[in-house]
Amino acid sequence: MAREKINITIDGRKVAVTKDTYLLQILRDHGIPVPTLCHHKDLTPAGSCRFCIVEVEQKGRKKLVTSCNYPVRGEIKVETQSERVRKHRKTLAEMYLARWPKVPVVQQLAALCGATDADKFKSELTDENPQACILCGHCVRACEEFILEKIIDFAGRGIKRHLTMPFGVVDPHCIGCTSCAYVCPTGAIQIIDDMNHPADAKLIRDYGMKINAEMATLDKDQCRMREVGTANIVDVMDAYDLLPVHNYKFGSHPDTPKINSVTLKEKYFTQHMPDGCWKGCSMACAKTIDGFELKTGPYRGQRVMVDGPEYETAAACANMGCFDGDFVAEFNFYCDTYGVDTISVGTCMAFVMECYENGIITQKETGGKELKFGAREEVLQCLHEMAEGKGFGVEVGQGIRRLKEKWIGELGADPDFLQDIGMEAKGLEYSEYMCKESLAQQVGYTMAVKGPQHDEAWLIFMDMVNNQIPSFEDKAEALYYYPLWRTWFGLHGLCKLLWNDVVPLSNKKYKPQEAAKVPEHVEDFFKFHEGMTGIPLDEESMLKQSARVHNLQRVMCRMLGFGTRKDDLPPYRAVGPVTKEEYESRAEKYYDKQLKEIMGVDPEGKSTEEKMEITRKYRMDQYIKAMNAAYKRRGWNENGIPTIARLKELGIDLPELVEIIQGDQ
Repeated sequence: MAREKINITIDGRKVAVTKDTYLLQILRDHGIPVPTLCHHKDLTPAGSCRFCIVEVEQKGRKKLVTSCNYPVRGEIKVETQSERVRKHRKTLAEMYLARWPKVPVVQQLAALCGATDADKFKSELTDENPQACILCGHCVRACEEFILEKIIDFAGRGIKRHLTMPFGVVDPHCIGCTSCAYVCPTGAIQIIDDMNHPADAKLIRDYGMKINAEMATLDKDQCRMREVGTANIVDVMDAYDLLPVHNYKFGSHPDTPKINSVTLKEKYFTQHMPDGCWKGCSMACAKTIDGFELKTGPYRGQRVMVDGPEYETAAACANMGCFDGDFVAEFNFYCDTYGVDTISVGTCMAFVMECYENGIITQKETGGKELKFGAREEVLQCLHEMAEGKGFGVEVGQGIRRLKEKWIGELGADPDFLQDIGMEAKGLEYSEYMCKESLAQQVGYTMAVKGPQHDEAWLIFMDMVNNQIPSFEDKAEALYYYPLWRTWFGLHGLCKLLWNDVVPLSNKKYKPQEAAKVPEHVEDFFKFHEGMTGIPLDEESMLKQSARVHNLQRVMCRMLGFGTRKDDLPPYRAVGPVTKEEYESRAEKYYDKQLKEIMGVDPEGKSTEEKMEITRKYRMDQYIKAMNAAYKRRGWNENGIPTIARLKELGIDLPELVEIIQGDQ
């Protein structure tokens, strides 16, 4: 939505500006120089140095204002060089010059304001140190806004005002992030660079502080990771019909607000502070619930700290139809305590629930538990049984693939139906994203060498929402790039969130296929690598580094009995609607429309079953074509096996690896 425009006058010239924009930014956007000392482009305006003063007239009344923190909200006249403004700036510059006569930034500012008399206000406060602290406050705001700490602050009043840590001693909470030193304009705060012996510490700081600044200034208007963590994704996925509901049958639900980021923030999250995931991280995305009283299990009645929940846990609960914040927290805590994955448990339980509702299993198999969607108490009972090694929970703990085999063999269940709704590949459960409308996502999830994972999660938006990768070749390229980029993160022990969860506001125009890569951030991580190792890195060398590991993983996958074409075929629910209920719930929005516009088939007069059959044939055909294109781009043969030539190209054609795939060539 376009923001309101306001007409103002600057030095006699009329201009249209956006309402609520700070006046200093407007002046600089129009090429008008305004001196500043306490202002920093990446920090909240403070208005403490007073150099950015201008004269504003509104409704016939004039006053001096600090332009850095003055939001324009009505028609005004601005004078940036009036006599009153120039006199104020000159006097102020003389005072600064008298106190810190040898500090370069003060000397430059004094010259700009026409102040030459360094003795006019000279006193016992005069500090001849060229690296003296000038009380600009950059370090205080950087500590709080970049790293979300308050390690350093002002103390004292008047002439006794100074910077210090609490109680005048080194605060043990300071982790040496160097943000304060980086923004210091005088060098009053020094950095020690030899702790990790980086090849180029400045290069690391330059790019690290760039990311810090983006998080501080952009995150609040984008993903809100600092505010709610990955729980923000619940809202986004529900809005785009991508949240897994009832074993991936649906993509949204009326009860989602009960577990979305608003509810989790207002009713559950208690720790809104640096989370300790990684000291100095400016994202601080992990959130916590303190004092949560458990209602079940061995710790019933105790108040505990819940580490989370994250998006995947909340989405797993939606997948089970359990839209209740207390359940999300208890499920999160016990999965963590028992050392099991919330994704795998949630996806497996959702499969069990659908099987129960379809009569494939009954209370005889579940030990008396009525495992319909939304059965919160019963899910927790299964979770506790899983940990205790008894009851139906032991069966659930074996995972979807084992349950399919067991129920087909022992109960005579329809193998085709179980294959269609059992959301696993290579024995590992699918992650919590609905990928029916993203062909690239379907292939990425199912082909992943370690089972469905996050390597290609954002392909949903590239493919489905933004249509950035329309052709099979485009999809294959994306399916080549992203797993290797994510593999590179893992190899270097880095977190991917800082790469793509803030998008820099840049005027640079990227090619559509590059947009989601956030090229500026890719470069940031390359420079970090170079700063640490001294070895320059570009996209080609990064991809080659990762391709060695990725192909090694695929060979290991083959050694374990997986990693061929048949293992890369998805459960059909990942691709399209399995049941009549599924089809009809999205017929108007997706399926009937696609029949007519994409497949050239008139849905009028056809039964739902007929339309489902046509849709299935088309979608699976598209999947196979995309998978084939991905195989080709990766240098794998038609059965999904890395070729020996590809191993040789990557320098990993070791005899023991070649032996594993020799018979598949």
